[in-house]
Parts: sequence; structure tokens; C-alpha cells
Amino acid sequence: MSELWRLTAHEAHEGLRRREFTSVELTQSVLERVAEVEPTVNAYITLTADLALEQAKEADAKLAAGAATPLTGIPVGVKDLIVTKGVRTTAGSKMLENFIPPYDSHVYENLRRAGAVMIGKCNMDEFAMGSSTEHSAYGPTRNPWNPALVPGGSSGGSAAAVAAGECLVSLGSDTGGSIRQPAALCGQVGLDPTYGRVSRYGIIAFGSSLDQVGPIGRDVEDVATMLDCIGGHDPRDSTTNPEPMPDLRHYLGRDIRGMRIGVPKEYFISGMEPGVAARIEEALGVLEGLGAIVDRDVSLPSTGHALAVYYIIAPSEASANLARYDGVKYGFSDRSAPSMWENMEQTRAKGFGNEVKRRIMLGTYALSAGYYDAYYLKAQKVRTLISREFAEAFARYDVLVTPTSPTVAFPIGAKVDDPFAMYLNDIYTLPASVAGLPAISVPCGFSEGLPVGMQIIGNFFDEGRILQVAHAYEQASGFKNQLAPLAAG
Repeated sequence: MSELWRLTAHEAHEGLRRREFTSVELTQSVLERVAEVEPTVNAYITLTADLALEQAKEADAKLAAGAATPLTGIPVGVKDLIVTKGVRTTAGSKMLENFIPPYDSHVYENLRRAGAVMIGKCNMDEFAMGSSTEHSAYGPTRNPWNPALVPGGSSGGSAAAVAAGECLVSLGSDTGGSIRQPAALCGQVGLDPTYGRVSRYGIIAFGSSLDQVGPIGRDVEDVATMLDCIGGHDPRDSTTNPEPMPDLRHYLGRDIRGMRIGVPKEYFISGMEPGVAARIEEALGVLEGLGAIVDRDVSLPSTGHALAVYYIIAPSEASANLARYDGVKYGFSDRSAPSMWENMEQTRAKGFGNEVKRRIMLGTYALSAGYYDAYYLKAQKVRTLISREFAEAFARYDVLVTPTSPTVAFPIGAKVDDPFAMYLNDIYTLPASVAGLPAISVPCGFSEGLPVGMQIIGNFFDEGRILQVAHAYEQASGFKNQLAPLAAG
């Protein structure tokens, strides 16, 4: 019983259903694992052990009554920008160090309705701004495959927690790659849904036209189960799709013979590590072996502009969203100065970290008088071009396949003082985010002993298709349930 934390969520569900163990026993096993490795990994900002055991007891009652869902009694981690009533939610920032939300987010409501058990709130780059989880006011998260390396970001805590066995599945958020990139660097499966598939109600905002919550798990089935739970229309978020949520697990196990797969050549550029390129080529060979038709001569000419587009639009939206943190209504407040304006300046100077300040300044500049048309408006026009090119590609192909990240995990501190080098980590994930498309990262092998991820991009609200391809590849390749070989620390 002591190593129940090694199970996938669907394996644990079967064990709970057959009454081989209880949710309390499963939760205790995960909490014991957390106590062993958390001093090394730092995947959580806030642990909720007592609450988790209470929720596990409730889950056991549901299981006994035959009222269980696939997530009833399953220990999950929740990224710390997802609002949870009565549980501290910091967004990785000193600004919200003592913020206790008075309400639940839509996605957490759905998790609780399904009977899931929350182990804690996962570490993250401050306000989701970063690609390494080094920009957290609560210390960096370390990659369970090698604690000297980053786990990716901004959902690095969510990915590391799954990889280290500190939860079975987790929720992250993705603005420009913040689910897929850490999932790849930690050897897990991470899915960024179509913009509008999942409600943003109760999600602390970074870039409102880009933010999406999505799952991270050890295999494709767990990720599909999580998205089935959290997705769907929410009247409190007008951007959510009003159409009924499909049963995504229905797509798992389907044949991909004859499926058309495009491989955009713009993603295979200088800067990609040779080991990453080799693993992607091997993965494409597996897909061909399954009967898929792979075309390696696809072109998306505007792909190279996605980085610039993102780093104008996202900081612009962030500069507006983060204006609310003024030290007056809630959050950190410095009141040592003699005037209100000075207090506000000190609150923001001391409450925000350097990366957040950098992006606020970038966004404020792009939106300022005289520069709006030159930067923000032009970026939105190029965003439209990127979306059109994807639409043209999906008229010919069922899915597109690319690397998730140009590199494997890199050393902590290696890029933290070089913003441009850090931003390039998301060069392959940004285009789908800018277009609002769904994309999943699945493990496809190792380079220098570290995990490599393959990204599968789908058309709008076609999560079923990318899950179908991802699951077929996973079953054929065997790259699933990859727990990091992390000893207790």
C-alpha cells in the first residue's frame, strides 16, 4: 500500500472501484511521498494535508454508495493561480502572499463535484510569467529527473508534482506554452485546450485572450479524464463554448490509419538540440508505422513572428490585468510613505518580482499613445495571419506535429538573467497559443538521459483528434507513466 502514489489516475480508480484500497489510504501514500521528496522538489507553495484527508473520507463515502466518477478519491495538484475558497492562493507572488479567496474557481468546483482530492497548490512562475518556475516568490521548483535542472514553466510545480509522485494528476494553466513545455521537460503529458473550452472564472489573470487551464498527467487517458471533468460551458465566462462537452475518452484506442499528419518545416530550425530532433523523427516514424500519412513539407510562413506577437499582446494584457494590485483593495500593501501615490508605488515595487515588472513595462509601452498602432494593433493583425495559416493547414491535415521544446531541461540559473534566451524556450508552443488552438505534449523518448516531448496541434475544439493520435502513439511507443527516478530527500 505504501507505493500507491506510483499509480496513474485510471489505475487508482480501478483499485478504488474494486475496493483494493481506500481513498484515504491512497491519499496518505501520496502525502508520505510528498514528505519524502518535497524538500528537494519544492512543487507546492501550500500543502493542504488535513483538507485532503477530509476530502478523501468524503470520496470513500461516495465510492461506498456507488456514486463515484473516474476522479473520485484521486489526489490532484492545483496550480496556485486557480482560486480555491478558504485556501491561500498566491499566483506565486508576494503580492498575494496572504490572499484567502472567498469563492471557488469553475474548474475547482468541477473537481470537487467529481470527488477529487486536493493535495495542495502548486508552485509557479509569478503570475504565470516565465518558462522555468524560477520566477516564484517562494523559491524555484526543481526537476525531479535532475534537481539541478529547471522543470519548465510557468506550471513547473504542477508538472514536477506529477513526475515526482506528489499527486497523480494536476491542473496547470497555459498562456504561451506553460502546460506543454514543463510537461515535456518533466516527461509527462500536458494538454492546452482550445481557447474557450475551459472556463477562466476564478483564474488569476495574466493574458486574458490567451489564458487556458488544462491538465497534466502521466498518460493520455488521465489527461482526457481531467479535461472531461473541467471543460464545458460556464455562464460566468462569456468566452466559453456553449456547445455540449464531448466525451473525450471515447476517442482513445481508435485507429489512426490514413490520418493526415503535417510537419511544419519552420519548427525545425537552428537552435534545436540534435537529440530532440532525433527523438521527434523517431516518433514520426512510429506514427507512419501506425498507418498515418506524414507530410514533412508543410509551411506556416508566419510562425517565426509568433514570438514577437506574443510578447506584445501578452504583456499588454498583463499591464492592464495587474493594474488592480494597488495595495488598496486586497493583497500586499506598503503604507510607509506619506501619500497614497507613494504607497501605491512602493506596493508595486516591493510586491512584484523583476519578470512581472519587466512585462508590465513592455505592455504599458506597447499600449501607450503613439505606439498602440505600431505595436499592439500590428501584433493583432499578424495574429490573424497566423490563425489563417493554421486554418489553411487544417483544410489539408488532421493534426500537425512539432517538437514541444527546442531543448531538454536546462540548469537552474542558466537563463534567468537572459530574458530573450528564456523566451525562446516557448518558440514551438507560442504559435498554437496565439491562434487559440488545442495542443498536447506527449513524451517521445530521452536525450542525454532527460525527457523529450512531441507536440500535437489540432483544429479548434478538436481535442478528441489530438488525444486519439497521442494515445495511439503512446500505446505504440510505450512512453507513459514516467515517474522520475527521484530518491527521498
